[in-house]
Amino acid sequence: MKTNKYVEDLKKKSAADLNEELVAAKKELFNLRFQNATNQLENTSRIKEVRRNIARIQTVITEMKKASK
Repeated sequence: MKTNKYVEDLKKKSAADLNEELVAAKKELFNLRFQNATNQLENTSRIKEVRRNIARIQTVITEMKKASK
């Protein structure tokens, strides 16, 4: 499955890489919302996908913090 592979890739990254990816995903979400508000967004399901990816990244970050304690 596509999402399982994505999560596996996230778990292989360092904390700094995950934070960079999180910032990039949040910027993308902002841009998608802006496009949606101005009726320029064609694929509205992308918003949902990016939101879930942000949650996945945050979950992996939390797991890493708990594992290091």
